[in-house]
Amino acid sequence: MSENNQSIETLLDSAGLVLPEAKAPIGAYVPFVQSGNLLMISGQGPVSASGLALTGRLGDGLDLEDGARAAQLAGLNIVAQIKAALDGDFSRLSRIVRLAGYVNATPDFTHHAAVLNGASELMADLFGDKGRHARSAIGVASLPMGWAVEIDAIVEIR
Repeated sequence: MSENNQSIETLLDSAGLVLPEAKAPIGAYVPFVQSGNLLMISGQGPVSASGLALTGRLGDGLDLEDGARAAQLAGLNIVAQIKAALDGDFSRLSRIVRLAGYVNATPDFTHHAAVLNGASELMADLFGDKGRHARSAIGVASLPMGWAVEIDAIVEIR
């Protein structure tokens, strides 16, 4: 829907969401890498602007709504990294190409795709057609810091 910072901030505010500051990596890697016109965003967790993380396993204490909220938080952190990589100029974003999401889940939990909709819907709400993307949703036995979800992204920029 939007290509400028003001509109992104307005959309977030109207949805009651807060864009966190881009977080430093928790390991020996960088938060993003640009190669040509592609921006690779390292895995982002469900950490709010206040620093609180949504942790736990889907199917064991966390339900589908918790998972979608975790994915939305991880998506907000992806947007924060995009903002940092583009020096705040969202008009340089051509498209969200792909999201890969990892869901901390019990073996019998099967709604990984519905969990990742929390991030996918955020991208479409913020960037319109440019936010529609390819995606993978994968269940895993554990994630760093006990996160419920971790998502990485590939973004086309100009």
